[in-house]
Amino acid sequence: MDKVLPSLEEAIADVKDGAVIAIPGFFACGVPRALLQALIRKGTKNLTLSCGCGPMLGAAAELRQLTLNGQLKKVIDSYGLFRSASKGMADPFEQAIRAGKIELEVFPMGTMAEKYRAGGAGIPAFYTPTGVGSVVEESIVTEIESKRTPKETKIIDGKKYVLEYALKPDFAFIHAKFADREGNLRYAKTARNFNHVMAMAAKVTIVEAENIVGPGELDPDFIHTPGVYVKRIVKVERPKFAITID
Repeated sequence: MDKVLPSLEEAIADVKDGAVIAIPGFFACGVPRALLQALIRKGTKNLTLSCGCGPMLGAAAELRQLTLNGQLKKVIDSYGLFRSASKGMADPFEQAIRAGKIELEVFPMGTMAEKYRAGGAGIPAFYTPTGVGSVVEESIVTEIESKRTPKETKIIDGKKYVLEYALKPDFAFIHAKFADREGNLRYAKTARNFNHVMAMAAKVTIVEAENIVGPGELDPDFIHTPGVYVKRIVKVERPKFAITID
């Protein structure tokens, strides 16, 4: 089945208000910038962006515009804010969080990865030792006090574990180095990061690919995401942007 579409707009046409969208990326690396820019143009609101390790800090211009447009309801991430206090004071996203206009929910990075992997594997929840003895054990970490739901813990073989739940987003926006027309994907080095687990977990996976080839042209032993997880693909140019430290 040929999954390639002619435009970003067509690829995200069914992304409605209130959608939960997985956004991969290790800061600036592997972020689906073209799809984010299409989402900004579409104007969809009340969105939850489910991330992994600061992709929206790597796509700061897109984050700023989404915030100023009033499109965001919530962001889930392990590293969601600039480390610089002065930069944060000038950042519309951080100020919206401090004002309670956007919710920020924080989990450890490895826990985020397992939440997506579990979602893709059909596992509803899992126990992890990560966060035991910290605020992560006590409740959901968020600035919205009413959303700080207590977490369940369990002693297994004499060791305490925290119960965490799988993440199954409505959509995943994915950035791939190579895709074939049937949806098989390859990523470039660190740009793989959360892309492959998010592609598994989402109900609908939408890919922006720098290169599209015919079926069979990608070595099957080096496929990172099988095409069974992918619904749509759009060809994009390799992004050009300044690499900076926040």
